[in-house]
Amino acid sequence: MMITNAAQFGEMLRKRRKQLHYTQGFLSEFSGLSVSFISDLERGKKTAELEKAIYLAGLLGMDIQLTERE
Repeated sequence: MMITNAAQFGEMLRKRRKQLHYTQGFLSEFSGLSVSFISDLERGKKTAELEKAIYLAGLLGMDIQLTERE
């Protein structure tokens, strides 16, 4: 799926987290990130820190790839 905004990115993270049957609380304890950060990210908050977002995606077994448009 092509992600074009923060809301879509957050929705993909939420979907994957639920596929793995992880709660936000569990993910928070495992990752060291706050529940409020995870919640904000999943809701598409635009001010989320990029490094933390990439880290969380990796913990959920997701890769982020950037490609040039043709």
